[in-house]
Amino acid sequence: MVFELIETDITRLAVDAIVNAANESLLGGGGVDGAIHRAAGAALLAACRALPEVAPGIRCPTGEARITEGFALPARFVIHTVGPIWHGGGHAESERLAACYGNVLKLAKAHGLTSIAFPAISAGIYGYPADAAARIAVSTLRSAAWRPERVIFCTFGPSMTRVYEPLL
Repeated sequence: MVFELIETDITRLAVDAIVNAANESLLGGGGVDGAIHRAAGAALLAACRALPEVAPGIRCPTGEARITEGFALPARFVIHTVGPIWHGGGHAESERLAACYGNVLKLAKAHGLTSIAFPAISAGIYGYPADAAARIAVSTLRSAAWRPERVIFCTFGPSMTRVYEPLL
């Protein structure tokens, strides 16, 4: 399978699902999470609020994934996943980041999705080193037993695009 690399605003992609690099509350935040919530509209926030909490204030623990409709987005669905915050690499960050990609794929398969776009999970405000995060993303998806027909790595800016280019 050949992966695509597109430098654009992920909220503009007409795919089955875009992945939201969310926080555990799923109620919006900064970076790609805030952009997705703004573009999808208030219905996305309502859908996220309707998801059950697994602990106070936590609808999606780190490494897991949840799915909602895309609402005002061109994507049919949003798959929310919570990447790890970087603490130097000694706190199972790589395993938890790989789990994000694996759990997104499980939801995509369960919903019959054929196209999905991923941002650079954890490589923004969560501080994960971009090159390490990209290597985990690409290697996890390459080794997955199942992938949708179309997998897009969506970057927002030339510096992140340069990180992914040699890996693809």
